[in-house]
Amino acid sequence: MKHSRGSNLFQACLITFMIILCIVMLYPFVHMLSISFSTPAEALRLGIHLYPQQVSFFAWEKVLGNQDIWMGFGNTVFRTVVGTVCSILFMSFGAYPLSRKYLPHRNVYTMLIVFTMFFSGGMIPSYFLIKSLGLLDSRLVYIIPGLISTFSMLILRNFFQNIPDELEDSAKIDGANDLRILFQLVLPLSMPVIATLSLWSAVGHWNAWFDAVLYIQDPSKQVLQTFLRRVVITGENLSMFAADVKGSELGYQEPIKAATLMFTALPIIIVYPFLQKYFVKGTMVGSLKG
Repeated sequence: MKHSRGSNLFQACLITFMIILCIVMLYPFVHMLSISFSTPAEALRLGIHLYPQQVSFFAWEKVLGNQDIWMGFGNTVFRTVVGTVCSILFMSFGAYPLSRKYLPHRNVYTMLIVFTMFFSGGMIPSYFLIKSLGLLDSRLVYIIPGLISTFSMLILRNFFQNIPDELEDSAKIDGANDLRILFQLVLPLSMPVIATLSLWSAVGHWNAWFDAVLYIQDPSKQVLQTFLRRVVITGENLSMFAADVKGSELGYQEPIKAATLMFTALPIIIVYPFLQKYFVKGTMVGSLKG
């Protein structure tokens, strides 16, 4: 199929723009990975860092050998896995009835739910609510307050509306109740949007740190991001990783920061490609009907 000169020029500009965009987005990760395997002198060198010219594994040895970071990693994995599964489950329980036309006053319920997207009590009322519920210094504070995302539940509701009513009617004729229809019919047909919302929820849980700062005092219940914050922002470097640091090792602050950043980011980066194929389809189909 022949293209005009203007079309070929547009394609060339588009490809060039996408290549530049990919380089701009990927270089920070390559830079931090290079710094994490570098010596102090190499880490402080000006210029582009695509690979370490002077290799050192000291930073990764200290990061991987630190008990606090593995404790935070376990808490983060717990909140990510449990929080994502519970969030998808409870949002499905809310989205399914809202998607059915026979639910009385469903538009009123939807408007009340949408109202919560724009108005909230604020930080101080939220803190007192969490305290009154007995969730302070509990790992459940990572799960329960953010159990349902209004925006995600509306996308899930819109997707459920695209499922033909005839499928539900035939299932009811066969004797299936609402729960069986939801788990054996609706959810299996909704895997693209489920995967997309699971990715959103998982990334949100993985990157969350503010709720841990507000509600958690026990160091054993802190998440990985609060550990990262202490290392990168507050400047706690080698003293957190080793009590017997030698004088020659005092320059490893920057490689340790880079190694901690990469340790925090790599798990979610590894998971993303497995869900990417569902991402665009789930977002577009779930937003077709209001």
